[in-house]
This record gives sequence, C-alpha cells and structure tokens, in this order.
Amino acid sequence: MKKILVIDDEVYLRQLYQAELRDEGYEVVVAKDGFEGLLLCERENPDLVIVDIRMPGMDGLETISRLLNQDRKRPVIIHSAYPHYQDNFMSWNADAFVVKSGDLSDLKEKVSNFLPKVATK
Repeated sequence: MKKILVIDDEVYLRQLYQAELRDEGYEVVVAKDGFEGLLLCERENPDLVIVDIRMPGMDGLETISRLLNQDRKRPVIIHSAYPHYQDNFMSWNADAFVVKSGDLSDLKEKVSNFLPKVATK
C-alpha cells in the first residue's frame, strides 16, 4: 500500500484528507506543521507528501525545501487555499499545485497521477 504524508495545520482538514485518501486505498499519516512533517517523513518514508503553505512556525515553502533535501525523487503536492502562491517561484519546487476546495477530486486526481492504484483481487 502506498503511503502519503499530509502536512496541514488545520486539524479538521487533516482528518478529512486522511479519511478520503484512505478510502482511495492509501495509507495516510498526518502532521500538524512542517517540523512534525519533516520528522514523520524521515521515520515513515512516505511515497508522496501533501503540504499546505500557510502554517505557523515553518511555512510550507520552507518545508518543501527541506523535504527536497531529504529526497528529491519523492513527489510533493502543494494544497493551498491561496492560488497566488502558484506564481511564487519557491512553489515551483513542488510537483503539483492544487487549490483547496470542498471538492477533493482535483487533489485525488493529482495523487493518483503520482501513485497509481494497485489492482486488488
């Protein structure tokens, strides 16, 4: 089973993403900020990371930079409510940018592009 790390400071969003992505067949671990996300990334070795940008302490852009120092091959998706960050050259380090909305189909589609589902019997 492919593993996803979700880094977001909003507890309800972490719970929602965890439930929705588990329903899609992924193992999901969550972190409340960039610091915890980096620690979990080293310990859990996820196949993909989803990162919010606006978080207290270490923002998502710095988190992405540090994640890429750990492993440049691991896909990173920015999931932010602020579409103007797409124009920030620091966000170009991510493999994809998805604007947050009530409909998670765009996020799920991006995830499945990087982590194709394994057929089950």
